[in-house]
Amino acid sequence: MSLMTFKGAALVAVASVPVLFFSQASLAQGAPGGAGAPPPIPVLTVETTTVPLRVELTGRTVAYRVAEVRPQVGGIVRSRLFTEGMVVTEGQQLYQIDPAIYRAQEKSAEADLARAEASLKSVKAKAARYGELVRVKAVSRQDYEDVVADMDVAKADVLVAQASLDLAHINTEYTKMSAPIAGVIGTSAVTEGALVTANQTTPLAMITQLDPIYVDLTQPAGSLLKARQDLASGALARDDKPVKVTLYVQGADKAHGHTGSLTFSDVTVDQTTGSVLRRAVFPNPDGLLLPGMFVRAELDLGDQPNVALIPQNALQRGRDGSASVFVVGEGDKVEVRPVTVDRSLGNQWVVSAGLANGDRVVTAGILKIRPGMVVAPLSGDGAGGGASTPAPAGK
Repeated sequence: MSLMTFKGAALVAVASVPVLFFSQASLAQGAPGGAGAPPPIPVLTVETTTVPLRVELTGRTVAYRVAEVRPQVGGIVRSRLFTEGMVVTEGQQLYQIDPAIYRAQEKSAEADLARAEASLKSVKAKAARYGELVRVKAVSRQDYEDVVADMDVAKADVLVAQASLDLAHINTEYTKMSAPIAGVIGTSAVTEGALVTANQTTPLAMITQLDPIYVDLTQPAGSLLKARQDLASGALARDDKPVKVTLYVQGADKAHGHTGSLTFSDVTVDQTTGSVLRRAVFPNPDGLLLPGMFVRAELDLGDQPNVALIPQNALQRGRDGSASVFVVGEGDKVEVRPVTVDRSLGNQWVVSAGLANGDRVVTAGILKIRPGMVVAPLSGDGAGGGASTPAPAGK
């Protein structure tokens, strides 16, 4: 077969294949999801709400009151009247010091008082007689004034004797060492027969009051300042009641059974940590909280009104740390919206500025869209994990 014949056959074969032409319009009108159709994008329709502002802090438990039991008089301990680790009441006797010497001193003071009172009685009678005699000039004026002075001295002697008797009685009572506060008493540093001295440096025992109990927390100064500024500006609403505090003990699987309240905030900032000491008080009737325990506390600082909740994967961060979201605006076009994010709440961001009711925030597929692009927004169950209604406050 010649070369010309082969070429002719090839041309005939090509010509026999049907040729189809597609226009650009026909491609755009193809099946849904084609290259020309707006891509479906999950969105969340914003509904502003009020959410509680809770701050989690760490700290340690501190005893509400601690008292050292020290002797105020010296002597031999005759008896110990408590069991170590027991709960004692205020005023309950704990130790008995030998009172013999103090009772003797008390009797001596009683005798001194009786002598002083007898002397005063005699001088008073003499002063009364001299008063009558001086009027008839039977005694000199000087003798009468000397007797009156002796009467004043006798009155002073009675007061001194009475004070000595009171002191002796107090010392006798101090031999009965009592609990200054109610609480749990610790180990005893002495036993019967031990010699103790007044105001010695070593306490005989320690009493710790555990109900209620303090919790000392540390909060960054910047966080505390912002909360106060938000309260002043109205961005945070709170009543006049004390701040409620929820406690979580390390190792426990749930919160402490009693809610506490904030009672104190220090006025100085720790220069080392940049934090402020805040103290809460908690009921502790069952004694589960012990001093020195490491705890976490959640402070209910108030309510944030008119905020939006968006999924965390809907937020974008710029190189400078600025936050923004994609919003489907008019004509279903994608826009970039700068927002102000305060904090996280569960798996959502709390947005305090930049979003309003009805805004449609893109919740997924943000890598497939760009500003100005027309999309097909999907909400509700078709949002691919984005909810159309914000989560309830506090959940």
